[in-house]
Amino acid sequence: MFGIFTTVSETEARNFNPVTLAFVGDAVFTVYVREKLVVGHTYSTGTLQKLSAAEVSAHGQNTLLEKLLPLLTEDEVSVFKRGRNAKKPTRSKNATVSEYNNSTGFEALIGYLYLTGQYKRIEELLSNSDED
Repeated sequence: MFGIFTTVSETEARNFNPVTLAFVGDAVFTVYVREKLVVGHTYSTGTLQKLSAAEVSAHGQNTLLEKLLPLLTEDEVSVFKRGRNAKKPTRSKNATVSEYNNSTGFEALIGYLYLTGQYKRIEELLSNSDED
C-alpha cells in the first residue's frame, strides 16, 4: 500500500535510476524552500516565487551543495556522484553543465534520503545550510 511517507529500503533506493531519485528530490527540496519562505515571513506571492526560483535553480543548488559536501557521509557522496554522473534526458538552459550535473546529484541525494525515510538527515543538512 502506498502513502505519502512510504519508504523503501536503502537497497531498493540504490536500485532506482539516479534521475528518478532526482525527480523526487527536486519536489522535496522545492517544498522545503517554499515552506521556509512562507513560515515567519509575509512576502507577496510574486516575491515568494522569485526567492524560491533562485534557491531551487541549478545555480542555487550548486551553491548550496558547496556548503554541504564536507558534511556528507561516504554513502551520501556515492549517491550524489551517481546522480551527478547520470545521463540526463534534458539540458539546462540557464546553468553551466557543471552546475546542472551537480544539482542533479544534489536532488538525487535528497530523493534518496526522502525515500529511505531519513527525514532528520534531510533537515540536518538543509537547516545547516541556512546558517550563514
